[in-house]
Amino acid sequence: MGNIFIINGGQTFAHSGGAFNKSITGWTKEVLEKEGFKVRISNVNDEFDAVQEAENFKWADVVVYHFPVWWFQVPNRLKFYIDEVFTAGHKNGIYESDGRSRTNPKINYGTGGLMHGKKYFVTSSWNAPDTAFTMEGEFFQQKSVDEGVLFGFHRMNAFTGMTHLGSFHFHDMEKNATVERVNQYETEYKEYIQSIFAKEKYILQNKKL
Repeated sequence: MGNIFIINGGQTFAHSGGAFNKSITGWTKEVLEKEGFKVRISNVNDEFDAVQEAENFKWADVVVYHFPVWWFQVPNRLKFYIDEVFTAGHKNGIYESDGRSRTNPKINYGTGGLMHGKKYFVTSSWNAPDTAFTMEGEFFQQKSVDEGVLFGFHRMNAFTGMTHLGSFHFHDMEKNATVERVNQYETEYKEYIQSIFAKEKYILQNKKL
């Protein structure tokens, strides 16, 4: 049907226990398995073999990233995971080079990926409320999560050849993480990924005909 590789980047560190991203990972697995996808999951808190993790990227039709945003970056353990695994994927299914040639090194940077035809999906979780991104005069200067803080993350995935399937961002998850809000987020998120991946299932089915 289709292969989905989920990376749980909810690192356990200091006051962060990673519980919310564990929940998100579970919601994703539940919905996608009901849709008939094959699912593999890696957790950045676990020890890992970088070569085997690169094989998971090669196996996947879609890579799903779940992580909290720490100091406007991915958690350090997720960054370490990406550094190690993408290095293991050099000339091994993830990327060949930076895409340039020595004859004209000014052009084609970022075109040396080996994962063309694959897609990625991302969730992020924040202490910041959504209004910090949307209201004039607020902290993120009316730039969305995807065009602002996660711009480099999206370019990283584009470097491998993957295309962006979708994003879902969870806001105000420290000061305002009530049971009611979490339950509402669960409902909204499951409906969103069900709609996104139902379309993706159709695309993958038709590719294999």
